[in-house]
Amino acid sequence: MTELNATSAALLGLLHEGPKTGGQLVAAATERFGGFFSVTRSQVYRELPALTDAGLLRLGKQGPRSSQQYAITAAGKRAFKSWLNTEPGPDNVRSPLILRLVHSGSLTPKQRAGLVEAARGQYAVKMDEAKNAAKTAGDPYEKAAADFTVAYNRAIIKLLDAIPD
Repeated sequence: MTELNATSAALLGLLHEGPKTGGQLVAAATERFGGFFSVTRSQVYRELPALTDAGLLRLGKQGPRSSQQYAITAAGKRAFKSWLNTEPGPDNVRSPLILRLVHSGSLTPKQRAGLVEAARGQYAVKMDEAKNAAKTAGDPYEKAAADFTVAYNRAIIKLLDAIPD
């Protein structure tokens, strides 16, 4: 593995905290940075064997129900630090909501209103979670990322509020 992708780097970063199973990594990713960087279960389970084959992870203890722990190696720590020191490149926003809104002219007014109201409810919950994360952030970098998540959720809610009935 010559260059890490963002998902691999996200997993290596989480594994700095100690060994985790794939399921634990999915949960930790959702909790730590799910507001601005999504990591799916399928991505995690695709990346873990590749990172192990590349020598960046090693297998840890076998867990319950045949779950497998992974631990970061010294090479994995070096690869992660190297990734942190590279140019991030452009951000790519993938929002299923915004994609639906772009095409919502194909919906009836009632369907469109249902889409907007459902999204408003989801983003209100996400906003509360983001505000809580910002209040409890442990360091200034985590706080800055949590504040960004608050601002992002606020922007989505503002977008939803701007859609005519």
